[in-house]
Amino acid sequence: MGTVGQVDVLVVGAGPAGVAAGIEAQRLGLDVLVVDKAGFPRDKTCGDGLTTGALRLLDELGLDVRTLPSYAPVTDTVLVSPAGREVVVPLPDRGAYAGVVPRIELDTALVALARDRGVALREHAGLGDLADDGDHYAATLADGTTVRTRWIVAADGHYSPVRHLLTDAPTELGTWHAFRQYFTGVDERRLWVLFEEDFLPGYAWMFPVGDGRANLGFGVLRGSNGDAPSGKALAAQWRTLADRPSVRRALGPDARPDGAMRAWPIPAAYDRARLARGRTLFAGDAANVVDPMTGEGIAQALETGALAARAIAASPGDAVRVADRYRDDVDHTLGSDLRFAALLQQVLKVPIGARAAIATAALTPWTRRNFARWMFEDYPRALVLTPRRWRRGALTRPGAYPDALV
Repeated sequence: MGTVGQVDVLVVGAGPAGVAAGIEAQRLGLDVLVVDKAGFPRDKTCGDGLTTGALRLLDELGLDVRTLPSYAPVTDTVLVSPAGREVVVPLPDRGAYAGVVPRIELDTALVALARDRGVALREHAGLGDLADDGDHYAATLADGTTVRTRWIVAADGHYSPVRHLLTDAPTELGTWHAFRQYFTGVDERRLWVLFEEDFLPGYAWMFPVGDGRANLGFGVLRGSNGDAPSGKALAAQWRTLADRPSVRRALGPDARPDGAMRAWPIPAAYDRARLARGRTLFAGDAANVVDPMTGEGIAQALETGALAARAIAASPGDAVRVADRYRDDVDHTLGSDLRFAALLQQVLKVPIGARAAIATAALTPWTRRNFARWMFEDYPRALVLTPRRWRRGALTRPGAYPDALV
């Protein structure tokens, strides 16, 4: 159907990573086009939780998630140990430190924000083919049109069609596998994290959303070793989840399923070498930057999307410098925390480790408050181990949207 034209940056994927890349590229004066195979609103299978880090980045981007219809603020979290002990950890009240909103609403709002900022964004425009002439890519979209671009930011998810077209390599398995389903009739407004013994080092969750609904799910570690749970075993675990005593307490007596169960992989095997290939930078799930301990990926997606745009704008004519800068910036910002979280997985692999972690959190009011802040990434996960990031006030920052209480 012809050529659409030429841009400086083609962003593939209009989720949080893609929108952040598009807005930042536009702000830096780059001619950018964002494309996505889906039409919005569209669902994205996810736990729907937003950490302090994600909320601050959304605030900086200019999106007030508190205005979204199903947004639910979180001020208290209930931790449940493998032995059934329940510990409540509170968050500060100086802004928003945690919240939950369905991705169908969050991602639609981000797409609208990008368009409001003047970013060219095309829906129903999946990537069909990609050719590289050594200086530019020719990206053929699903409708047959072609876009010429010097740079690509691949924010196209775990299965990354861009990576597949560039390398013709099979998609790597996710480090985690997760299940989720919505429930209605849930009165509980606290967020629950349940360390059921057979999920370790994973966990189950009950995240409240608006109108008495909740996102119920669990994530478990899957690897290539022989003791990784099979798909059949995971499905069996799912069937028992809602009937477990702690989960029933979280859901309450009137909860009932709302819609179908969904499952998805969580790409949490960080490798800085996979962040760039030629003139393509990978962001979000396509870059495997999800926190390996919690499965949180929205903050990392927003961060890597913006960093990709900044790396391109700094040296738009030098592919090597752009790739090196992007890898260094991502590693500097996220690498230490992702590696530290992977080490903590080992502690949580066994019940005694999970019980000890929750017992430590419960020691005093101070440990309760600070465990919650650490869990929700109020400050970098590995801050204590990285003195280069120590700053005055790093442990006393207000949450997002500090203009009003959550």
